[in-house]
Amino acid sequence: MPIKLFLIPAFLVVALTGVAAAQVRHTPAAAPASGVQKNRQTQAPAQAPQNTPSAENRIVAVVNDDVVTTEDLQDRIALVLRTSGMADTTEDRQRLSPRVLRSLIDEKMQMQEAKHLNVSVSKEEVDQALARIEQQNNMPKGALDSFLEKSGIPRATLVSQLTAGIAWGKLVQNRLSQDVSVTEADVADALARVKENAGTPQSQVSQIFLAIDNPSQDDEVRQLAEKLEEQLHSGANFSAIAQQFSQSPTAAVGGDLGWVTPSEISPALGHAIQDMKPGDISPPIRSGGGYYILLLSDRRLPGQGSADQTQVSVVEAGAGLAPNAPPEYRTRLETILRQLANAGQTCASFAAAAHKLNLPFVKEAPNITAASLAPAVRHIVLGMTSGQVSRPFPVEGGFGVVMLCDRKEPPATAIPTREQVTDTLGRERLDVLSRRYMRDLRRSAYLDIRG
Repeated sequence: MPIKLFLIPAFLVVALTGVAAAQVRHTPAAAPASGVQKNRQTQAPAQAPQNTPSAENRIVAVVNDDVVTTEDLQDRIALVLRTSGMADTTEDRQRLSPRVLRSLIDEKMQMQEAKHLNVSVSKEEVDQALARIEQQNNMPKGALDSFLEKSGIPRATLVSQLTAGIAWGKLVQNRLSQDVSVTEADVADALARVKENAGTPQSQVSQIFLAIDNPSQDDEVRQLAEKLEEQLHSGANFSAIAQQFSQSPTAAVGGDLGWVTPSEISPALGHAIQDMKPGDISPPIRSGGGYYILLLSDRRLPGQGSADQTQVSVVEAGAGLAPNAPPEYRTRLETILRQLANAGQTCASFAAAAHKLNLPFVKEAPNITAASLAPAVRHIVLGMTSGQVSRPFPVEGGFGVVMLCDRKEPPATAIPTREQVTDTLGRERLDVLSRRYMRDLRRSAYLDIRG
């Protein structure tokens, strides 16, 4: 069975998004809500927000008639750290706090809008989303609850994130899909571009985009991008970090841009991917309205098959790590796995060395498709060549490594059909409308972020 990674599911419609500085009033934590300057487009809530927390669990943000508390924020930060594989340090928690808070604020607005428009999310829909996470990561039924409990993360923290994502997806689909128009000329232009690029290599790229809301944030955002790059090179999960931090619609699918040519993206990003090799992670790239981090998973000529259908044989090995384990335990485990990576010249010797080290998880998986691997493992394996061993990377409750024994490239694929092009263009335009919708909600919100 492939190494299991815990990921936020890929069907979430929107990514974490920033809050424009002009829309926010910052006040000291002790200041009463009545003393907050109102958004110029909105009136303060007519009554105090419901469910006022205790003195120990103070309010960090007022969002119209709702609040975000320190407990909400710390629980979500813990979820981000555990699902992305980032180190849990005081510095990282402080660095993550503003971005995670903005995510929680957006979710409050989304749920308020859903309630206003009588859009609800059933328990069955949430249960299906939780089951999908388990299926995507080859986890037995109920293992997700055990993972959260062992990590000290309330189940409600994940449920609230899923609920907001499902509700927002319904809102966008119900209210905006009728406004999406794709003409025959649009489709013809897209197909013409496909033919023009017929001889140009395509790159399978994923992205993390961190927006800069105003020039004063440039240093802060750049430093966060540099920290995320450092964590990614240390083995953090690119898909999970993209889902939790990226402010592009592609965050919903782990940052996956699909197969692109340099001419299909901005010049700065196009130049960057031309200089990258499969498996490379770029340094932060300043382009447009923020910073990008890119992952190049694979490269092909147009017409070659989908990388997900690549047939691979792998050997996986790893070990668990308790959530409260001292930092030296984590360092020791990573050192052991690095030694293992240097020990095996063949898959047989790699597996033998893993058994000799008494690693609790050693699994040989011959002749499987890349699509059957968890998303983050798939990114790693597709960037490897036969006989190569990965760096240690986070798995459920610990760390693992994988050795690629063999790979067979997939059969060629046909040029996309008109229906496929129409569907792609429609989704891109719906993404643009959803971002505008979210922007309008922020502009009209009463928001008080407290120190």
